[in-house]
Amino acid sequence: MRRLYILCEGQTEENFVNTILNPYLYNMAIFAIPIICATKRTSARKYKGGVSSFGKIEKELRRLCDEHTNEMVTTMFDLYALPHDTPGLGSGIRDVYEKVRFIEGAVSEQIGNKHGNMIFNLVLHEFEGLLFSDVSAFSSAADNEAVDLLKKVRDAVPTPEHINDSPETAPSKRVAKAIPAYSKVVDGIDIAEKIGIEKMKSECRHFSNWLDKLIRNSRPTGI
Repeated sequence: MRRLYILCEGQTEENFVNTILNPYLYNMAIFAIPIICATKRTSARKYKGGVSSFGKIEKELRRLCDEHTNEMVTTMFDLYALPHDTPGLGSGIRDVYEKVRFIEGAVSEQIGNKHGNMIFNLVLHEFEGLLFSDVSAFSSAADNEAVDLLKKVRDAVPTPEHINDSPETAPSKRVAKAIPAYSKVVDGIDIAEKIGIEKMKSECRHFSNWLDKLIRNSRPTGI
């Protein structure tokens, strides 16, 4: 069993890793450990969540890679609302897949990877985007009218990963508009569990490629 450390943005991603991603990877001899990115560290405590600058992500990633040289390290940060100083963010690339690969590559180049154990990953465009893999799963948190509204959003784009990232139309904004009482931490994880990893992989190419890459690179020798 090889450990995989996943540096993430907040509690939703932490719960997603623990509840949904870990059981999937565990069958492949990989144990995923979510770590919420520290925004500040003192001698007494660590402050977590709400990353405001890329420097904080970089510092935590370097620390994890250096502390766990024989294990893999990856990330779950939303492309939407990334810190403005993130390398490659201002590329102007329009294609979502080219854009996210460019940013991930720019970050990887800046951080370096002297131990060869880091895979930098972004979610297109945020966690809620994955939930559009199967809109019917929203029925556990919404009425038929709300589900129909979200279905129209999904049907208007090629994949859930194409739901765009402006402050008005990002996936979470679409969900909040249709379901005002939606809770990211509670409802979001429940909906994701109903959808399942395989459905998300079939609908979300970048997400699927990330998991496949983790499996290839995180397997212990001989597996």
